[in-house]
Amino acid sequence: MSIQFKRFLNPILFATALGLIHFGIWSLFNQALPVMNAPTIVHGFAYSGFQENQSPLDKEYPSTAELELDLKLLKPLTNRIRIYGALENSEVTALASNLGFYVTAGAWLGSDTNANRREVEALKAKIKNYPRIERAIVGNEVLLRSDLKPEALFSYLDDVRKATKLPISTAEPWHVWLKNPDLVKHVDYIAVHLLPYHEGLPVENAVDYSLSRYKELMEAFPRKKIVITEIGWPSHGPTIGAAIASDVNQARFVREFLAKTAYKNYDYYLMEAFDQPWKQKLEGWAGAYWGMFSADRHEKYSLQGAVPKDSRWEEKALWATLLAFLPILFIGYRFRRWGLGGRLSMAILLQACVTTLVVAWNLPGDYYYTLRDFIVLIGLIIGMGLTSAVLMIYGVEFSEVMFKGGWNRAYKRAKPLPTDKELYVSIHLACYNEPPEMVIATIESLHKLDYTHFEVIVVDNNTKDEAKWKPLETYVANMPANFHFYHLPQWPGFKAGALNFALDKTNKKAQVIGVVDADYEVTADWLSNLVPHFSDAQVAVVQAPQAHREWENNFFKRMSNWEFEGFFRIGMHHRHERNALIQHGTMTLVRHQALLDSGKWSEWCICEDTELGLRLLEKGYELRYVDDTFGRGLTPADFKALKSQRFRWAFGAMQILKHHLPKLLGDSTLSFGQRYHFLTGWFGWLGDALQLFFTIGSIGWTIAMLVFPTAFSLPVSIMIVPILCFLGIKAALGPILYRKTMNCSWTDIFGASLASLGLSHAIAKGVITGIFKKDGVFKVTAKGKNKINKLQILNPIIEELTLLTALILCGFLMLATRGLNNIDAQLWVAMLTLQCLPYASAVTCQFISQRPN
Repeated sequence: MSIQFKRFLNPILFATALGLIHFGIWSLFNQALPVMNAPTIVHGFAYSGFQENQSPLDKEYPSTAELELDLKLLKPLTNRIRIYGALENSEVTALASNLGFYVTAGAWLGSDTNANRREVEALKAKIKNYPRIERAIVGNEVLLRSDLKPEALFSYLDDVRKATKLPISTAEPWHVWLKNPDLVKHVDYIAVHLLPYHEGLPVENAVDYSLSRYKELMEAFPRKKIVITEIGWPSHGPTIGAAIASDVNQARFVREFLAKTAYKNYDYYLMEAFDQPWKQKLEGWAGAYWGMFSADRHEKYSLQGAVPKDSRWEEKALWATLLAFLPILFIGYRFRRWGLGGRLSMAILLQACVTTLVVAWNLPGDYYYTLRDFIVLIGLIIGMGLTSAVLMIYGVEFSEVMFKGGWNRAYKRAKPLPTDKELYVSIHLACYNEPPEMVIATIESLHKLDYTHFEVIVVDNNTKDEAKWKPLETYVANMPANFHFYHLPQWPGFKAGALNFALDKTNKKAQVIGVVDADYEVTADWLSNLVPHFSDAQVAVVQAPQAHREWENNFFKRMSNWEFEGFFRIGMHHRHERNALIQHGTMTLVRHQALLDSGKWSEWCICEDTELGLRLLEKGYELRYVDDTFGRGLTPADFKALKSQRFRWAFGAMQILKHHLPKLLGDSTLSFGQRYHFLTGWFGWLGDALQLFFTIGSIGWTIAMLVFPTAFSLPVSIMIVPILCFLGIKAALGPILYRKTMNCSWTDIFGASLASLGLSHAIAKGVITGIFKKDGVFKVTAKGKNKINKLQILNPIIEELTLLTALILCGFLMLATRGLNNIDAQLWVAMLTLQCLPYASAVTCQFISQRPN
């Protein structure tokens, strides 16, 4: 067997095995459940003939042919139906009579007196004309809805009773009959609704509970016949207490009721024959799902044999398996050198993402969706798709770090060159409004460099306060001749403008440009150990990591330090493997000629360093990363400064993405790996922006559910659970990688995670602003320690605090209105709680940053 054949065979076997396992898991969790068998004859059905896209609310009614087909479908199961109105679908009585059904006719009553009178007169006429009508019901849950006073209802009942000898009643739940004993005097029999789902009963107790309520009515009114005019369980709907709506529970309740009442003198009508989607607008989510048949007239469950949890699981499992097969095959082939653990972790995560999207896509096949529902679902699928993409990007990084077994491109310190072979380096230090003692410390560290052929150009641009820049001018004037200082009172282009000015002043002998931030104290061996890498003509950049000092004794600065470390110890290596480095504006060395040829620093971009790195990659150069510390700067002064810095980075990233998108997607010299990293590398930040929209949407949806409970319902659990799982997976990956790659305590990992979460809102704003706005403002990150008035402590986090308060209130009100035992409400509140974490973290970070050392 050839090596080439084995190279393809193993990925095929890998993808096939995972597909079979995936399908097997679907099969395992969707095994048909044994449920009590029941007689195949039903005493009667409550019947409404509206088809799936019809509604009396919209004046859309079924045709005679559709009604006749319905009745023929029911005929093998029963010979009795109950109808609710005398005027809507008035031909049902005649059609049912011709097919041999006995009919319990109805008159629909509401608050409109004229409409009620028309219904009553039509009912009386039907009773005279159709001998197959065996009884009549005047009004359905009229007292429960408070549409009529009892006395008004008595009047209608008495009127119909005088006009016919047929038994007459009105239909109400059991407790309404017990509460209104006078009502019994005006009816010939008690028409009762027994719907234990609405009372929060677990399905295993629901039938016995219903029969006990029936017996309670018998004891209260022993001389009246009792007809159960509605009894059933929905296949879908919100969880109410311990009552869970599902296909299996519906079949279980109906079968158990039919079995326990078989061969006994129970007169009943199952609720109901066919699902009625239009009822959602009146009764809420569950109102559509009480039928034995779906709205498209397919049987939802049988009365004999095992009941499947999901009758469409094979179709969903097959689609999810097939859609994931080729991507998993790609993983098996592309990452074959990462080890089985790396490929498995990525493939399992991918399959989970695809399965979740397939399940979401199939929701309209399991539920009756309105236009609003479709819009929400499309938004959800888009959101889940983006979330899946973010997760997969994290998953690729996680798998490479955890399972690859080492970095292929791991450059070390180079051997210093002899003095006569050193490349001339021009070091550029741009500063604006910085504390002079901090900048002087940086200049002093540059003076101590163990390197011969270099110069230092300090450019202070736009600083108005002479107390800030004059001491620098004086200090540099006393330095050796290779140190230069320039003050630019008014200069465009922010930091990039200052660096371009420095380029114009650069010694023509310079072959390498070095850039350091104003707060960085470099080590003496920075140039001597890194500049030799430029002996390779393809190398355009040599980047050292950002590192920090003076953070050990302040918890906020510890948090900030370790949060930065995560990227430089994990993310930079991950990108460096495919020569897709993010260049940074400090501790960076750039080939002078490559910088000039590529067009200098971009003054239109507030992340000019990263933008330059991408331009150099587009020209085919190599960017090297040496993960060793050659200089340390100061962490941001406080949380406000950290937020401002991250906002700038996120805004600049969007500027870069928009500007370079044609080359990232189209014709360029960029490799697949470089395109991948520069297109997906910012997906985590795009995920933060998505999270902000999702949070606002969740708050809005919760308010809508509280104000309009029948129009807006809790999403089905299957839509919430994957989101909770995705958020959990995302939260777990970071700490695991920290423990793998860095020597830090769990306390520091917690602090870094807290800082990362707390920055989510600032990043989201930066991304959104950067997408829609062209030009940004470069704000210098404050270092040192800022003093803040206690009254102003909340100002930097007022937006996060507002969102946090709204989420907490929404969660509290949801539990208060839906009940602590409602599983759907619990899942929704769990999601709201997870959404609180970034905003709670921001508030926590702000208070921690104001604590003393």
